[in-house]
Amino acid sequence: MEPFPVERSLIRLRVREHAAYVSASDTVLATGTTGFIDGGEEGLYVRQTRLLSRYRCFIGRRRPRPVTLSSVRQDSWMGYYVVPAPGVGEAEPDDLASAAAQQALELRVSRWVGDGMREEYALTNFTQEAVAFRLALDVDADFADTEEARAQRLQKGTTKRRWRRCGDHHELTFDYTVAREVRRDGKRQRLRFDAGLTLRIETDDDVVPRHRDGRIAFDIELAPGQTWEGRLQWIARFGEDTLPCPAPDRELDGAESQQDPHGSYLGVATDIDALDRDSLSGAVDSAVHRARMDLAALRLPRFDRGPDAWTVAAGLPMYIALFGRDTLTTAQQVAILGPEVLRGTLPVMADWQGRHEDPWRDEAPGRILHEAHPGPLAQLQFKPKDRYYGTLTGPGLFCTALAHLWQWTGDRHAVAPLIEPAMAALRWLDERACDEAHGFHAIATRSRDGLKNQTWKDSDDSIVEEDGRTADHPVATCEEQGQAYAAKHAMAQVLDALGRKREAKRLADSAQSLRERFDETYWMDDVGCYAMALGRDGHLVRSVGSNALRCVGSGIVPDERIPRLMERMFAPDIFSGWGIRTLSSDHPAYNPYAYHRGTVWPVEHGAIVRGLFHHAQFDRLEQLCRAQFEIASAFDQDRLPECFSGHPRDKRHPFPATYPPANSPQAWSASAVLMYVQSLLGLQPFAALGLLLVDPQLPRWLPALTLYRLRVGKARVTLHFRRDADGRSRFEVRDLEGELTVRAAHAQWRDVMATQGEIRERFGV
Repeated sequence: MEPFPVERSLIRLRVREHAAYVSASDTVLATGTTGFIDGGEEGLYVRQTRLLSRYRCFIGRRRPRPVTLSSVRQDSWMGYYVVPAPGVGEAEPDDLASAAAQQALELRVSRWVGDGMREEYALTNFTQEAVAFRLALDVDADFADTEEARAQRLQKGTTKRRWRRCGDHHELTFDYTVAREVRRDGKRQRLRFDAGLTLRIETDDDVVPRHRDGRIAFDIELAPGQTWEGRLQWIARFGEDTLPCPAPDRELDGAESQQDPHGSYLGVATDIDALDRDSLSGAVDSAVHRARMDLAALRLPRFDRGPDAWTVAAGLPMYIALFGRDTLTTAQQVAILGPEVLRGTLPVMADWQGRHEDPWRDEAPGRILHEAHPGPLAQLQFKPKDRYYGTLTGPGLFCTALAHLWQWTGDRHAVAPLIEPAMAALRWLDERACDEAHGFHAIATRSRDGLKNQTWKDSDDSIVEEDGRTADHPVATCEEQGQAYAAKHAMAQVLDALGRKREAKRLADSAQSLRERFDETYWMDDVGCYAMALGRDGHLVRSVGSNALRCVGSGIVPDERIPRLMERMFAPDIFSGWGIRTLSSDHPAYNPYAYHRGTVWPVEHGAIVRGLFHHAQFDRLEQLCRAQFEIASAFDQDRLPECFSGHPRDKRHPFPATYPPANSPQAWSASAVLMYVQSLLGLQPFAALGLLLVDPQLPRWLPALTLYRLRVGKARVTLHFRRDADGRSRFEVRDLEGELTVRAAHAQWRDVMATQGEIRERFGV
């Protein structure tokens, strides 16, 4: 297949083409092409509640014409607008664009979002005549949940509106209350949701705003060249908690701003430099830089465990909430940048771990959280999403994330308190999520409002039979067995290091038994691949999708299966040329746009490339990483979205389609980019032993790369990698602070899962 030189083309793909998002923490401003809020799913959302549902601007009777609109940072935005200056010259209706340019009355809007939003309006008369006009803002608030914004309204509360003057400013306040009675566990509860939004307005000179019928009007006169300014603060309230508006910051780009909330993390996170103008490395450098920035921007400060321990939201715009699978996956895939997300995510997940039997929430002791939403539907318990546990994947991910924290930090004080939550998660996995009929991991919801499919690909129709029918649930998918295998080995390694050797051996033996039974049961020799799942009655679901290749990323696949599995999984029906499809394009249920039946998910590739490296499948590793970096260079901001279509990469399809409701930025897509780099460099840390194994496999399209401030335990090291003319990759230690042995060696799966004693023996440390 002849690759397209995407990095030199005009291709530029935008996720949600007609929408724009500015975000920080729990706040998302979603606008359309006008830069304002005209309806649909647009709005100012705080804590998954749409506070501002209508926001339109008029100058005279006209909407100002957008000229150039752009985000500056993830949390700031600016737009230029023009209208023909009222009363200056005459313009025909079909010549308004030219008139607006030639006789420009310019409106410049600057925005900052945080726990609310702050705006600055600047209106400038660029004509040679005085002008008088009315600026009007049409605003309303509806306090809809994010789900209600795109579906049926379930909650029905009362909104009170109040306009008043407060000293030198004016305020428009929306106060919303709704109450609901529910019956849980035989008890009646009365739930209440109380929120508010206040628009605070300050203006220049003697311009006094007036409010009538939902519109705020300003009568303004401007001499030639004169500018009028107005300052707006949108202040959110939840119950008695009034949130602070973003602080004044005259620097839109914030490059030197001490208020930049991401500066401290980005200042210590590993920096990655891969610039080379004659290769694809420019795309690598851009994608990595964007991933670092996005991960910092998705931080959820209300869950912080300190400046060096925090977690992230899953994605923008719909997943600004705490998700178990997403954050645990992200935390381990970004460890190359530093341990902050691991240190913050694991304790939060332990705090939210299941404690009780609550069928409606699919909660059980030891079970790891699937999602926790702060919006009104969750708080009023229309759905169990204020605290929901319907995931089979989360418990295993908690264990592998804990092993990553141990491997990268060797910090007993951080790891020890998390051992018991991890063991409780494993107990739930083995005792409550193991099908008695066949002994593999599967689970069905106990809730009328729960997820039907609780596997990795959790959409209802993701697991399909060969004939295209949706499989009956519960199903025991192949990748979930791999996740359980990896979890047991991960905990065996950690327990052994902390002196609990008997428990460690028991888990290692259990993992080995699972591996043998898995291979014997799931392998389809006539296909050269693992079955997607075991059906509810124990039959093989013989469909082929990315599930089987995810198993490579868990270590459960025996070495002897790898050659045939690679041949099958990189066939054109699975490998699109841009990535691995979630379902074969030859399958009757294939749809290139379907969420888990044909799309390509970057996050899956993070696990896959790690497995390819540990199995020494360097050609496939290079092929997959190249495809992902090339398509990243085609997306706006060099940002991999949640997923994209499975269209083939050929002359009729020079680029794939975007998945219409995709989230972007998405935490685990950003984290996958870092795992691509880690796998190409062959990094495997053993911090407790002061050891870092390095086995770089730089392809021709990435001839050089430097890691600055890579942290392993208490050591920091700068490593420079290069590909020589003979095709061999080499590395050089340039700076080292602390004690660390950097050794050229390939880490196989047996090394990743080995005990400290075994590592000492193999590598002489």
